[in-house]
Amino acid sequence: MRKHYLDNIRTIVILLLFPYHTFMIWNNFGTKFYIWGGNNNVLSSLIVLVSSWIMPVLFVIAGMSARYSLEKRNIREFVKERIKKILIPFICGLILIIPFQTLYARKFFFDYSGGIIDNFKYFFTHFSDLNGYDGMFTFGHLWFLLYLFIISLITLFLIKKIPFNKMERKIKKVNIFEIILLFIPIFIAYHIGNFGGQSIGKYMLLYIIGYYLFSDEFIKKIVSYKPIILSLFFISQFILVILYFKYDYYGDLLVNFVGWLGVLSCIIISSLSLDKENKVTKYLKNSSFPIYILHQTILVIVGYYILMMIDNIFLQLFMIIFGSFIITVLVYEIISKIPILKKIIGCR
Repeated sequence: MRKHYLDNIRTIVILLLFPYHTFMIWNNFGTKFYIWGGNNNVLSSLIVLVSSWIMPVLFVIAGMSARYSLEKRNIREFVKERIKKILIPFICGLILIIPFQTLYARKFFFDYSGGIIDNFKYFFTHFSDLNGYDGMFTFGHLWFLLYLFIISLITLFLIKKIPFNKMERKIKKVNIFEIILLFIPIFIAYHIGNFGGQSIGKYMLLYIIGYYLFSDEFIKKIVSYKPIILSLFFISQFILVILYFKYDYYGDLLVNFVGWLGVLSCIIISSLSLDKENKVTKYLKNSSFPIYILHQTILVIVGYYILMMIDNIFLQLFMIIFGSFIITVLVYEIISKIPILKKIIGCR
C-alpha cells in the first residue's frame, strides 16, 4: 500500500524551496547567492528556521522509499531505476540547466554581456569552490541528485549484507532516549565528506536510518512519543532561530539536534495528517521532482529581472516566489509533453 504521506511531505519540502531560495538572495551568511539583494537578518533567520531539517528529511524519505522499491525489484532493476530517474536527469540538468544560473550570476556581479555559448565554455573550464556564485562550475541545487545517486549505490553493499528483516527485531526495542540520541552519530557523520556544508557522510547515515529504522512499527512508536518529540523540536528550533537572529550563532551540534528532531516531527505530523491523495496531491506528486530540477534556475532568472525593475523588498519577495513558481510549473507542463525532453527532468 502506497504511503501517500511520504509523497506529500516530499512535495511540501520541495515547495518550501521557493521561499527558501528566494530568501537566500538576502542572506547574511557571508556568501552571496547567484543574485544579491543585500544582507537581511530577518530573512536569514527564516532560512535558519527550516535549513536544519529541510534536506535531511528528503534523505530519510529516500531511504524509506528505497526499502519499498527493493521489496518489488532486485538490485539490478533498482540500479537501472536509479540511473533512469536520478543520474540521467542530473547529467542533463548539469549540462543544460545549471549554466544559466551562473550566466545570471556573471551578469549580476560582473556585468557579463557575452553570449550563452561563451558562458557554457566558461562554466565547464573554470573551477573555484563549486558554489557557482562566481559564475564558475557548480552542481548547483543538483548536488542533491548526485549525492542521492552515489548514496543509493554505496548503501546497496550494506543492504545486501544486512537485510531489513534482520534489523527489524532490534529496531522494535529502541526507546525514546535512544531515538533522540541518534542526533550524536548524525552530528559526527556531518564532518565526513563535507563539501560546502553538504555532508555526504551525514546524508548517507540519514538514508540508512530511513531504510532500516523508519518501519511502520517505528513510526507508530514515535507517534506515541509525539508530545515529547514535538515539544523538544519547537523549543530547540525557537532557541536556534533566536540565537542566530541576535548573535549570529549557528552551532553544528545544535543544528544537527534540531535537524534530527525536525525529521522526526515531519514524519509524525505527515503520517497523522497527510496520508491522503486527491487531484492536487497526485499532480504535485508527479511533478515535484521535475519542479525541483527546474526551480532554482528559473528563480534566479526571475529574481535577476525583478531586482532590476522593482525596489520594494516585499513586492520583490512576492514576485520572485510566486512568479518563479508559476513559470516553473508552466515550463514543466511544456517539457512534460515532449518525449525527449521529459526524460531530462525525470518526468514520471
